[in-house]
Amino acid sequence: MPDSSKEKPVSDIDHDEDEIIVKDSNGTRLHDGDSVTLIKDLKVKGTSVTLKRGTLCKNIRLTDDEDLIECNVEKVKGLVLRTEFLKKA
Repeated sequence: MPDSSKEKPVSDIDHDEDEIIVKDSNGTRLHDGDSVTLIKDLKVKGTSVTLKRGTLCKNIRLTDDEDLIECNVEKVKGLVLRTEFLKKA
């Protein structure tokens, strides 16, 4: 008779321990290729560009840090943004 105490709970099967879960400011999970919208005006360091609230960032890439994503915006390429300033579009 198999010992049922050694089975993994269903919630543990969905996520690997090494997998980084990235969430936006509302707690929605983000994936590679998603589009996100800025929820606050952000000044970009090293340039005179200010990204306005509502700016759409398409085709994001997740990083090794759960608080950061990489994206390209019309004015700035190779931008790294904190997830606390984003919401999923």
